[in-house]
Amino acid sequence: MKDIAEIRSDFPILARKVYDKPLVYLDNGATTQKPQCVIDALTSVYTTYNANIHRGVHYLSDKSSEAYENSRERVRSFINAGKKEEVIFTSGTTGSINGIAFSFGERYINPGDEMIISHLEHHANIVPWQMMCERKGAVLRVIPINDNGEIILEEYYKLLTSKTRIVSVAQASNALGTIVPVREIIDAAHAMNIPVLIDGAQSVQHGITDIQTMNCDFYVFSGHKIYGPTGIGVLYGKEKWLSELPPFQGGGDMVDKVTFEKTTYNELPFKFEAGTMNYTAAIGMCAALNYVLDIGLENIAAREQELLSYANKRLSGINGLTIYGNSDRKISTISFLLKGIHPYDTGMILDKLGIAVRTGTHCAQPVMDRYGIDGTVRASICFYNTKEEIDALTSGIEMVMSMFS
Repeated sequence: MKDIAEIRSDFPILARKVYDKPLVYLDNGATTQKPQCVIDALTSVYTTYNANIHRGVHYLSDKSSEAYENSRERVRSFINAGKKEEVIFTSGTTGSINGIAFSFGERYINPGDEMIISHLEHHANIVPWQMMCERKGAVLRVIPINDNGEIILEEYYKLLTSKTRIVSVAQASNALGTIVPVREIIDAAHAMNIPVLIDGAQSVQHGITDIQTMNCDFYVFSGHKIYGPTGIGVLYGKEKWLSELPPFQGGGDMVDKVTFEKTTYNELPFKFEAGTMNYTAAIGMCAALNYVLDIGLENIAAREQELLSYANKRLSGINGLTIYGNSDRKISTISFLLKGIHPYDTGMILDKLGIAVRTGTHCAQPVMDRYGIDGTVRASICFYNTKEEIDALTSGIEMVMSMFS
């Protein structure tokens, strides 16, 4: 793995100051910072070959289309999908889940049918399915969690019935950091011929993702969570499902033949990519994936687990600090509260010290309700963070507590 100083120099924003303090960026669960190679890739598109994809026969359009399709192949290889036609570009994880919830609901869901999510889900993996259930007269079932923030598998198995049509769960909790046993969830569902969608927004950046080994039916993630641009995401779907599902958007490029009487649709993957796609961001995401592959996904995972262990040790030693989410298997995320201090107050004081953390419900209100709290402070760590930054967080927390004492 590259030296940490060299890695940090790849990310221009990490060198800046906030309120005359060195920036300590610990909000990577919300969005990651971008390496210079991603910034350069976006600049290159706009300054050397920008043109709409799949439309023109001129040089710039050919160049842009080629880079866009190369990005699709990079994603396919990165997640080890079987075919690049199974990789659909979307606006992000939220767009991907909404698309499948609508499309799957229209094709397969009838009144009285059921679908399963977990208590750990981000709102983006709750609300679209609620909307589908309301629209189709279906029932939403929820897998409970224990006090450590772990899915109770035995309760999940009880929820699987002949009425279950689809299961959709996060691979890792954005609020607690819990890594979910998705393989067991998938295997149990598949034993009953039930498809499974996996939300990889909080996991794809932390280690190797192997779609074929996981054997999920759908997998979704966002580019900006894995050091790429905003406004771009991925929907992977097995070809058999994508071939049967109707499009969730209509427009240019997703059609085969259009008449006022009837429209037929384009082949995969274009059937699900209506209008002008965010091709510049797709190309930028390709640069991001190349970057993390160059660092090494195994190296990233090992470093982040080392930093997580160090942070747990430092924060656990603070009297009056409670950590929420204590699973043995976690991504490098710590959610905590300081006794008697509102998380917003903690976050605002840390901000004045140059420390960026997340505060609130993290778009996971049911998780907060499970613990009977209004929200937490979340420090989400990635491989460009350092032990010195965790020390700064620890000192900042101690300052907050002394101010409120």
